[in-house]
Amino acid sequence: MPKVIFIERNGNRKEVQATSQQSLLQVAHANDIDMEGACEGSMACSTCHVMITDDWYAKLPKPIEAEEDMLDLTYGVSRTSRLGCQITITPELDGLTVRLPADTRNMMD
Repeated sequence: MPKVIFIERNGNRKEVQATSQQSLLQVAHANDIDMEGACEGSMACSTCHVMITDDWYAKLPKPIEAEEDMLDLTYGVSRTSRLGCQITITPELDGLTVRLPADTRNMMD
């Protein structure tokens, strides 16, 4: 099983086991990580925003245009920002490290 390392909002590091083909958002929810996911993964919000560490960012598939559009609305976006609902866990992503942003903006409220 691949592992994912979350750097939580408070700076704590939490390493969890993931199942291949889960989204990063699903992994977070299954492991009590504070990632909102208000739209439940339909890419209609940006509350699953994460920042990928530099070494992992280039290993991910490029975001599609719709994800980039949502990221344009995201609070605290960085050059390695992605939506957790759009990252699918594979065995090649074993050890993926992501940082949760300090805040999120729920555009659905």
